[in-house]
Amino acid sequence: MDLRMDLRDHDGNLDAHHEDVSPGTGSLPPRAWYATSDAPALSLNGTWRFRLSPTADAEDDAFTAGHHDSEAWDEITVPGHWVLQGHGAPQYTNQLYPFPVDPPRVPTENPTGDHLRVFGLPADWPGTGTAVLRFDGVESCARVWLNGTELGDFKGSRLAHEFDVGALLRPEGNVLAVRVHQWSAGSYLEDQDQWWLPGIFRDVTLLHRPEGCAGDHFVHASYDHRAGTGTLRVDANVQGRVTVAELGIDVATGEEVTVPVEPWTAETPKLYDGVLATAGERVPLRIGFRTVALEGGLIKVNGRPVLFRGVNRHEFHPETGRALDLDTMRADVLLMKRHNINAVRTSHYPPHPAFLDLCDEYGLWVVDECDLETHGFQAVGWRGNPVDDDRWTPALLDRAARMVERDKNHPSVIMWSLGNECGTGRGLTAMAEWIRARDRSRLLHYEGDSSCADTDVYSRMYADHAEVERIGRGEDEGPGRRRELPFLLCEYGHAMGNGPGGLSEYQRLFETYDRLQGGFIWEWIDHGIAHPTYGYAYGGDFGEELHDGNFVCDGLLFPDRTPSPGLVEYKKVIEPVRIDGDGRDGTVLLTNLHDFADLTHLAFTWSYEVDGVSVADGALPVPATGPGERAEVKLPPAPARGGDAETRWTVRAVLADDTAWAARGHVVAWAQLVDEAGRTEPVPPGGLAPVRESGRILLGPAVFDARGTLLSLGNLEISDLRLDVWRAPTDNDNGMPWRPETPPAAQWRALGLHRMQHRVDDVELTENALTVRTRVAPAASDLGLRVAYRWRSDGSRLLLTLRVEPEGKWQVPLPRVGIRFGLPGASGPVRWFGGGPGEAYPDTGAASLVGVWESDVDALQTPYVRPQENGARPGLRWAEIGGLRIDSGDGPAFTARRWTTEQLDAARHRTDLTPGDTVWVNLDIGRHGIGSGSCGPGVLPHHQLHARPATLHVAFSTAVTRGNGAASH
Repeated sequence: MDLRMDLRDHDGNLDAHHEDVSPGTGSLPPRAWYATSDAPALSLNGTWRFRLSPTADAEDDAFTAGHHDSEAWDEITVPGHWVLQGHGAPQYTNQLYPFPVDPPRVPTENPTGDHLRVFGLPADWPGTGTAVLRFDGVESCARVWLNGTELGDFKGSRLAHEFDVGALLRPEGNVLAVRVHQWSAGSYLEDQDQWWLPGIFRDVTLLHRPEGCAGDHFVHASYDHRAGTGTLRVDANVQGRVTVAELGIDVATGEEVTVPVEPWTAETPKLYDGVLATAGERVPLRIGFRTVALEGGLIKVNGRPVLFRGVNRHEFHPETGRALDLDTMRADVLLMKRHNINAVRTSHYPPHPAFLDLCDEYGLWVVDECDLETHGFQAVGWRGNPVDDDRWTPALLDRAARMVERDKNHPSVIMWSLGNECGTGRGLTAMAEWIRARDRSRLLHYEGDSSCADTDVYSRMYADHAEVERIGRGEDEGPGRRRELPFLLCEYGHAMGNGPGGLSEYQRLFETYDRLQGGFIWEWIDHGIAHPTYGYAYGGDFGEELHDGNFVCDGLLFPDRTPSPGLVEYKKVIEPVRIDGDGRDGTVLLTNLHDFADLTHLAFTWSYEVDGVSVADGALPVPATGPGERAEVKLPPAPARGGDAETRWTVRAVLADDTAWAARGHVVAWAQLVDEAGRTEPVPPGGLAPVRESGRILLGPAVFDARGTLLSLGNLEISDLRLDVWRAPTDNDNGMPWRPETPPAAQWRALGLHRMQHRVDDVELTENALTVRTRVAPAASDLGLRVAYRWRSDGSRLLLTLRVEPEGKWQVPLPRVGIRFGLPGASGPVRWFGGGPGEAYPDTGAASLVGVWESDVDALQTPYVRPQENGARPGLRWAEIGGLRIDSGDGPAFTARRWTTEQLDAARHRTDLTPGDTVWVNLDIGRHGIGSGSCGPGVLPHHQLHARPATLHVAFSTAVTRGNGAASH
């Protein structure tokens, strides 16, 4: 059937190639990708001439001929997106199409970029054979001419397309013309929760194809874990020979050979260098022997079940969008490996093929996802969904084939994914059938079909902890086939802003129930676009009317690839060695959570800390411990004990030698084991008497006003010390409109917790204390908090006992409970003994290490793209800031910033925050957790902060009563 003719007759309009549901015309069949061979190649990346038109038919095609004058055109960099190079603007939507849903038609207002490149062939370019022009990625539809001859057109933005151009090439003056439409029928298949960024964003390459060249080839390299042997067969479309010198292999293509090998796994990524030699070409091979199977309801590799500690990865750079260079890709892989991540889901399209080379080399499990998502059809009840419309099936099959054929030789790829959030339909079944027929060595994934008819795994997004546990226990009530499959959370732990919370609880479930084989955090990196005014821009910052705001900033990395606290937390939660024990009796229990590696690649160390400072350290001998095994070892005798000191052991597992991804000594796992908890310094029973004088109250070194408000301590001014319950809502506090429950921030604002009013009820002076009683409450409500501040002084310190009693029936959790006060602009270092070095909240505190830390106020802030509550250091024993010493035995959380919570709440970008002359300090005795409510479940019940009686004891002084040197970790 001529689909273009069919649509023209149906619509009564002259159809254009960009509104054609077919995958395109003129492209060669897909084949395996390889970076190099001994055949010449010419990169056409670089500076191109560029002309932007507002519609798809605004300009003619005269530019495709060699005589066209393009001197007046602009210049653009390829690979690149024109909207990031001064032409138009990007737009972000999560689900909704930014154009009317009228498939396959798109708006007349369709930005169209004409690209022009004139090139000559190198002097040594062979005069025989042919040539192929390869495009690795163009969004969203391209039409291609070479020297005035149209080669064809294609869709499938994140997929490779090649054209035979040998008969058209000239030694000099070759004119390559490419017309790219922002919107096309293909756009309906690419609604993938990301910026819409048109352009030629991946490599363009001219490849010489010698006579007898290798062409397509399929490396089959399985591993028999029982025999310890690998079986290799390389199928090719021409005859040739395959050699692997290290294994002594020299066989013909299509011939099978079995030899002893070391297997490939993500933990032990052994690759063998081979060569495929044909009459015209030598192609390097990197061969990893491994077998993927579904056995006993589990995903197994080389006979062992695997646990995915994964992330979803969009390709993104804050300046170049999806145009990533090799160094950026390598930086991603190295960061993943250094943070204990072992798996990547390539959401929601195949990545640049060089990224998969890196996954092969460094070791990452890969779920390779097809360039397919039709999420926007959900808004219209899935009417017209292409995956259930037979007219679109050829395009779906083309996308499946281009993914599989391009990436089939990567040992890191252990699952194919049909796509993401497409609903269900016949087209997906056709894709599954085609992939299974072509490659039975991998499993199939697709989250959107709850029946699991076309998949080998039961996959879900954002299922809460209780449901995940039911699934782990086998208590889910789905179809029979589904109950027999392994379970994955293909997306969980939505890493938007501060968070995600609750990861430790998920990991405990994964490690408890065999059927739960882990998951993939959403997602790897914030997609903030570098912006001269905002720092980083998100949806709506480019004037878009339809957008999804900062929902595009939901990664474990900030846009500049700095790890967020969420990534540091995730590293700790998923560490592949669990360290437990009793610090008092010196027993350490080590559990090897690797799937394949023993612990011989790690060295173990101990450190003994007294009041947060290391006083002794050494090596900890650990026996060889296989995957899944445990070892119990003893620590040496405690080097020091006595007095009121708080003592603990810190045990670390570090790399014993340099690896490809980190240096010797890199910390893989750690734990702290308490030896002596220490004793809280007692408050003296007596104390100085408060005195009224000239309308003020004097108590030791402190001065209060007549209403009992603290004004100063010694020569240090202290402002507005009062109870505080408000925090600048996090993205997880704010939730998202499609969530069924009312998010915490909406409940807080509705009650008025952001505008609490303070009333002084009583100021009482006794012989040894000043007591101020207040009521703190929101307007228009009878709920309140009775607050008593009891101040005492021993002459050098000011001692506060704060008691909070709720009044009424509170149905809403509190953001925080504690005190806030201002200090004159504090300069110099901030030192504290407590959790650090980064922020931590009740459900994000696994990575908080107790010690003595040093920073400054600015470095205490976490620079989320959209400002929000951040920067709290938990478990404070003491802190020194701006001449003030703070001591507490209650372990409050400590926050210091140069703007108020209200200013933080009002800010929309980092650049909205201007440091003031006052540093605002919070000491919190209670905090609401973080959760993952921006897309996933909210705060677990045991991390919620409900109104209940609370007490805080804290001592203030201006003299430094003790010093402990520099940070101990």
